[in-house]
Amino acid sequence: MSRCKHNDNGFTLIEVLVAIVILTVGLLGMASLTGAIIRGNKLSNDLATATTLAQDKMEDIRRIKVTGYSNVLSETKALCSSPYDQYKREVSVTDDSPAPNMKTVSVKVYWGGASKEDHNVELKTIFAR
Repeated sequence: MSRCKHNDNGFTLIEVLVAIVILTVGLLGMASLTGAIIRGNKLSNDLATATTLAQDKMEDIRRIKVTGYSNVLSETKALCSSPYDQYKREVSVTDDSPAPNMKTVSVKVYWGGASKEDHNVELKTIFAR
């Protein structure tokens, strides 16, 4: 009986190609996931910044309230300071509150794109005169 020894220590070309395809699919999935995470972090940062800018303006209005509501006016303003130049702020003051001695104040901060509805934060409150 004659026995031939076969050397089966390596990988075949097909096995290597299948491994490369599986690795490529996994890496492409990770790359797209990384991009989505980066976009989500940017949106979260923009949302936190816009909320802070709206709260700052609302606090300014509360300080004005002490001197009288006649000083509180509606306005639309682009924020020109360096890190906030992409944000625009809109303040609206209306007298159509539930009671005649109250005013509704709305502060809306929006950013990104031509439409105000793309990304925005709006804070509303009712002040008594």
